[in-house]
Amino acid sequence: MTASHPPRSEPRAHLDSTAHLMDSISSQVTGRLRLLSPLGRRGPAPALVLVAHGSRDPRALETVQALAERVRELRPAVPVHLGHIELNEPLLPDTLAALGDASAVLVPLLLSRGYHVKRDIPELAAAAPARTRRAAPLGPHPLLAEALYDRLVEAGWPAAMDAATRRASAVVLAAAGSRDPDSATDTRRTARLLADRLGVPVVPAYASAATPTVPTAVRALAARGRHRVAVASYFTAPGRFATQAADAAPWTASAPLGAHPAMARLVLHRYDEARATTQAELASA
Repeated sequence: MTASHPPRSEPRAHLDSTAHLMDSISSQVTGRLRLLSPLGRRGPAPALVLVAHGSRDPRALETVQALAERVRELRPAVPVHLGHIELNEPLLPDTLAALGDASAVLVPLLLSRGYHVKRDIPELAAAAPARTRRAAPLGPHPLLAEALYDRLVEAGWPAAMDAATRRASAVVLAAAGSRDPDSATDTRRTARLLADRLGVPVVPAYASAATPTVPTAVRALAARGRHRVAVASYFTAPGRFATQAADAAPWTASAPLGAHPAMARLVLHRYDEARATTQAELASA
């Protein structure tokens, strides 16, 4: 349950180089795919549909709209649309219906595998006239660890700390939670990436449907002598779960990932991955 690694002298360089490698690969794929249609003919790029969960918190819609705008700025030639699974408009079926029979790549703004990725999104896509393919969820990925680290630093996490402070410090990675074991697996992988970056234990915890809860994880860390605990908000946007997790922080809590630049780069990386997979399948058919 705990992701803990000893401090390293060059974790940031390693993480940055991994993220930059992903960007380089994505750029190369983009260069080859930009002028290709799904059938291999020259034509416009498929639309990119950001699939958000939806929230009653108005800040959530504002956040995903800001992320969509950042993605448009990075890739002006790609039409970017937004669709929600529930609670907010536009709903995903309406977004797909508006595309007609156009080609689109659905990029879930979700951080792990789970029911929405495995059932809801495929079923909604299958019922739409648009020719769709589905990208992987955003997590786990080194770019998420980059965004999580930056959000923690913004909240007060020290960029450098002495050995005594490090031994007393830890992070709880607060995620939404799911009954799907693949979701917990993905969250643990992100926790390990963040632990490598920070050089302190990072413990996954959940707002619902899985254990431990954030308060339970905080108490467990305190019992091990880790009294300086920050909560890393592993949510794409503000909402009830993110607020509850932050309220349980004994020290500091970071903001949700939101429209962090690394999030926009990761969205495009997943879009390019999905396109490249489709082209490879067509080439081998």
